Amino acid sequence: MSHSTVVTFPSGSLVESARVVGVHPAEGGAVVVLDRTPFHPVDHTWPDQPGDRGALRVDDVEVAVTEAVMAAVSDEGEVAVGADIPVKRGAEGWTWLVGHRVEAVPSALAAGASAEATVDAERRAGLSRGHTACHLASLALDLAVADLWRKDPGSDALGTPDFESRANQTSFIDEGGSVDEYRLGKSLRKAGFDTEGFAATLAEREDRINAQLAAWVASGASSRIEVDGETIVDRRRWVCGLPEGTASILCGGTHVSSLAEFASIRVSLDLTDPQLLVMKTSAVPA
Repeated sequence: MSHSTVVTFPSGSLVESARVVGVHPAEGGAVVVLDRTPFHPVDHTWPDQPGDRGALRVDDVEVAVTEAVMAAVSDEGEVAVGADIPVKRGAEGWTWLVGHRVEAVPSALAAGASAEATVDAERRAGLSRGHTACHLASLALDLAVADLWRKDPGSDALGTPDFESRANQTSFIDEGGSVDEYRLGKSLRKAGFDTEGFAATLAEREDRINAQLAAWVASGASSRIEVDGETIVDRRRWVCGLPEGTASILCGGTHVSSLAEFASIRVSLDLTDPQLLVMKTSAVPA
């Protein structure tokens, strides 16, 4: 298994003909590795977008894929899957793969077999909307709090002071949107952010974000994924031609092809814990 898995999900692919290159026993069944796949795997180091689900068909046998995950094989032959991978994605000395978790392993599903891989299209579309909405919400949040910085924290993809990268600690995407958590502690205040001013104007900031998101949805801007190569470890970027400029963000997930795919995107801000901002983003399909 000397080659990293070729992935076609960046182009929006949902079905691929492939060859089985390995079947590895795992908890609850096995992990099947193909030479190429349309499945997007959950990242083991930043698991913001869940892995795709779907099915593998070999001959007339169809097997459900419960989740696509990252897998890796060391130069010494050690196979690691998901959270058990001991190094960051792309680390030297490892071959990087997409694994397809299955509960049943029919005899036809063996190394060398030809397989058809099919992704659950409805779920993929929901997760793609959720991920694009998550990025847009973060850019709108940066714009809405830009006046609260006393020092330069660096710039985001639109040239705005980058609250997102300074404060975000967790992000989780689902089919309806996303939930992001931002730490508003001492280190952020030292970096020059006015946390008290933010807390005092929370409702106004939320209104600013939602107005910006409504304008972006109305623009119907194009959205795409640009890639440096065809394997799972090649760098990928989400690119969106917003009215304020083209945003380009390093991202391993899936996305919509146009903001016209949304009826609306809205956020709610929760500062129940003054040290922790929770932003919930809701994405409604057109």
